[in-house]
Amino acid sequence: MSTTEAVMSSGAAVVRRPRRVRMAWFLVCLGILALLVVASIAIGTRTVPVSSILSALGGSDETLDEAVIQVRIPRTVLAIIAGAALAVSGAVFQGVTRNPLADPGILGINMGASLAVVIGLAYFGMSNPNSQIWVAISGAALSAIFVYAVGSLGRGGPTPLKLALAGAATSAALISFVTAVILPRGDIAENVQSWQIGGVGGATFERIWQMLPFIGVGLAICFLSAKSLNSLALGDDVAAGLGEKVAVARGMASLGAVMLAGAATAICGPIGFVGLVVPHLCRLLVGPDHRWLLPFTALTGASLLLAADVVGRIIARPAEIEVGIVTAFIGAPFFIYIVRRQKVRAL
Repeated sequence: MSTTEAVMSSGAAVVRRPRRVRMAWFLVCLGILALLVVASIAIGTRTVPVSSILSALGGSDETLDEAVIQVRIPRTVLAIIAGAALAVSGAVFQGVTRNPLADPGILGINMGASLAVVIGLAYFGMSNPNSQIWVAISGAALSAIFVYAVGSLGRGGPTPLKLALAGAATSAALISFVTAVILPRGDIAENVQSWQIGGVGGATFERIWQMLPFIGVGLAICFLSAKSLNSLALGDDVAAGLGEKVAVARGMASLGAVMLAGAATAICGPIGFVGLVVPHLCRLLVGPDHRWLLPFTALTGASLLLAADVVGRIIARPAEIEVGIVTAFIGAPFFIYIVRRQKVRAL
């Protein structure tokens, strides 16, 4: 029996989906993403006629309407990239820890990246986005290691609820540290507080190009780890029996997930619950095989964050609600539902 077949036959797995069903869902998800791209460009606090949208897409920015569209385009691209990165990061963390509650926000990883960036801004004057991304990834990695170590203490090892509690406690502590850092610094407090909410407003192609190498490497590591994640789903002993180097596989997959969460947080701020909700939805659509799950998760995560951004522009006109607030309204009830499930110990 192959590793993938073994994953499909395990008691914790979802029923395997035929290839044609997966391809059908892929086309559906792709169509939804395309519609959301159109909505993101066309919808905002200002109503823009179709003629201005088409001319702006052609590169013109002579009128105010065309200039508005030129601002929305990088915002749309950033939402797609950040949503995909956060969703894949969550799926990988869930696979590595076999924890249905795993999410970069819930595990304190986003706040670790956030604190590192704030310290860099406040004490080192770090204004270069490239440097901020490196610092954010380092902070995310340290936070992930700390939460996993604390959640592994005691009997039973790193159970889902212990990791969630350790992550929640760590996030609360890190939020307090962030507040302590920015309170004396009135020169950066306003910008940092806005960034801390999590959003994609103010996106520029310059910043997107700076984050793309990190996102690309992180996605590549995660996708290459798909087979190993299938093995880890069977348990460490079985994975080792299948020839998998468990510690190396877990470390490499976690590295990719940390890079994705850290880079997205550095540019967008800490956006929560995308990595929690999306992987669970995608497992229902395409099953637990990570070779299919991760690409679908990236596509669906991009759609979710893009939809959250569009909704935030509509419901608060003429103002906007940042995507971090919208995703919290979506994800918090889902988190409570997962916690209350009887089979919360493993995927």
